[in-house]
Amino acid sequence: MKCRTPILATIALLSLLAAPAGAQMIDTPAQHAVILDNTTGEILFSKDGAEPMIPASMTKMMTAYLVFDMVKRGELKMTDRLTVSADAWRRGGFPSGTSTMGLVPKDTPTIEELLHGVIIMSGNDACIVLAEGISGSEEAFAKRMTQLAHDKGLKSANFLNSTGLEDIGHVISAEDLARLAKLTIDDFPEYYDWYDLPSYSWRKYTQPNRNPLLGIEGADGLKTGHLEASGYGLTGSAVRDGVRRTIVINGMESMAARAAEGERMLRLAFQSFDLKTIAPENVVLPEQKVWLGQERTVPVSLAEPMLIAGHKAAFDKAKTEIVLDKALEAPVKKGDRVGRLVVTLDGRPPVEAPIIAEGDVKRLGFFGRAVDGLSALISGNDG
Repeated sequence: MKCRTPILATIALLSLLAAPAGAQMIDTPAQHAVILDNTTGEILFSKDGAEPMIPASMTKMMTAYLVFDMVKRGELKMTDRLTVSADAWRRGGFPSGTSTMGLVPKDTPTIEELLHGVIIMSGNDACIVLAEGISGSEEAFAKRMTQLAHDKGLKSANFLNSTGLEDIGHVISAEDLARLAKLTIDDFPEYYDWYDLPSYSWRKYTQPNRNPLLGIEGADGLKTGHLEASGYGLTGSAVRDGVRRTIVINGMESMAARAAEGERMLRLAFQSFDLKTIAPENVVLPEQKVWLGQERTVPVSLAEPMLIAGHKAAFDKAKTEIVLDKALEAPVKKGDRVGRLVVTLDGRPPVEAPIIAEGDVKRLGFFGRAVDGLSALISGNDG
């Protein structure tokens, strides 16, 4: 049986413990929204962020990531050339009326040129050419996209195409899109700069980068998306004072609304949210009762640092308690794990870290145990 001890008054740095973003210290008109801290991977804010959603062209982040991964593995070279099929031109080129790189049948762009078309121009034709040229079909390529996403921990992902064009069941969560952005930045820094390029030209056709955050302090990526079914979305990332934060929004009503809310969310990501590390030496925990021990209590301490994420305006709203693995009974040795410190943040899973004994407690002899047992019996019957 677990034993719970409230300790709200016993932590010296309680003011460092943050109420969660889930407590909605802020709100957003976006249907889905996430703020992620890139150093730690912690989600600082989430509005329906774990719910699978239609990513539209933000899908292309995964298309590019898979190709980057294949180049890294030696399966492809950036100088390899692929031939544009009539299908890729019809479904993703100028005849499609969708975002295009401007390819025409029998063009032979390099992998690097196609990736620029995907990342900067959001070319559906470039995505289809990559998918057909690499895997033989877009369906096979999409299956590989999904498998790699799952291998990287992006469990909400289910990709049915390489473009993000509407396809029933083609989904990923905003939280996993933010994690995909972090993976791209961490795993392929040599290619990430491409997301920051202002424009790209294929022959005489030039397209500007559609990311409305570029030009804002520290912003350097990543991708926009839009479908009638999903609204306007954006995955953006920026670095300020050595700290990188990533935002995802989706379901906005217009390009203008997406740009304004993206800028606001990026500002909040740096100004309104924070991460605090609770170091063991800064936490004072109450001694815990020991049954049948030569000492009645044993001092305990936090075994490792705790990382708490949240809104700066709510750092005094955490609920904290010690949860013992079981009632402590002698003998106890210094360093034994005896339970865990649990910080409950409203709207998010609890954060916890192990608690260890800070001293030895020997077991009472037979007579001492008998007296202790009698005392416990009398105490249990009292009142």
